[in-house]
Amino acid sequence: MEGNVITSIIWFIVFFVLAFFYPKLMLSQMIWKLEESVRGMESMSNKAVKLVWKKTKNKNALKRISRFMDFMVIEPSNLDPYGIVKRIDHIIRTSDKRFEEFSKQIGRGLDESSVKRINYGLRGAMSVHQIAKVMRHYVEIVKKYKNLQIALIVQMQLPIIESIIKSEFEGTKAFLEGVPVGDSIGPLIAASHMKKPKDIRTNVVYDETKMMGRNVVFLKARGPEPELGRVDEALEELLKKRKVDRVLTIDAGAKLEGERTGSVAEGVGFAMGGIGEREIIERMLVEKKIPIDSIVVKMGMTEAIKPMTKSVFNARKEVEEYIKESVSRVKKGGTIVVIGVGNTVGVRNDGKAVKEVWEAVKKNKPKPEKKKKVWPF
Repeated sequence: MEGNVITSIIWFIVFFVLAFFYPKLMLSQMIWKLEESVRGMESMSNKAVKLVWKKTKNKNALKRISRFMDFMVIEPSNLDPYGIVKRIDHIIRTSDKRFEEFSKQIGRGLDESSVKRINYGLRGAMSVHQIAKVMRHYVEIVKKYKNLQIALIVQMQLPIIESIIKSEFEGTKAFLEGVPVGDSIGPLIAASHMKKPKDIRTNVVYDETKMMGRNVVFLKARGPEPELGRVDEALEELLKKRKVDRVLTIDAGAKLEGERTGSVAEGVGFAMGGIGEREIIERMLVEKKIPIDSIVVKMGMTEAIKPMTKSVFNARKEVEEYIKESVSRVKKGGTIVVIGVGNTVGVRNDGKAVKEVWEAVKKNKPKPEKKKKVWPF
């Protein structure tokens, strides 16, 4: 009987000791894991900056590039929503101009092609830097306040964050090397129908062809260097010159987990990411009551920025079928504008782009991910 009492007392002591120390032990393990992960992110950020620096061939540019990583774009006030789209567009244009100016400064003496690659390489490196910086912020908060709840939240999001920052780093390398990414699928499909592309407004090209008795105008950002172009300006120019019966957009779109990368879906509305430019285009088309079709090639949020994969490239055939369906909705003799939305990095402006992109895709062999230790806490 006395032994049972002693055993019970021991168990109570052990229970209270564990109840007191276990959370501290768990927090220590989490902090160790988060620290390890953040150090890896910061290392990746430094590598991205050095990749951009090497591209500039300017020995004195490293410090300036590192300082530029904290460049910020402050969104306009929405307290008075009237004219908010114009204000956003103004800020975006100002930001783009600032990136162009800085790229020319650090890449002085380089050709236009190299300067454009530096421009978008900077954007990718900045994304890597910002993710690493935010993660460091949360880790320091956890360490400072010993906050288990914040540590749990950050740890649960860690696999997604690590996947995103790795894709941004790979995207940075792709922009600097001129390699097509997942988001380039729209421009690639538009380029495959072009023979003699002509410039139209800001960094956009177009070409016209016949399909099933209809006039089809294909439009994309001017490649093969990283470029998004100002589709709104190009479309505005086309609408001034001729009557357009329909607009079709082709873009990369986020897939749900479980969906196949490279699967294709159709819909209505102007498929384009970001804010500002899309709203301008929608207003323009609505005023003229022009129907808008869309085709989306699905891929993961990280696959859009990484080098293009075979499953995304192979979606072209299915997209072509949807294009024919959309064209058939236009009366014979009518005109449809087909816009390949997305970053045209690695995609030239004619049909030869298909073969070149395929060669780049074949070289893109994703490395198997290393297995990580699974901790009990």
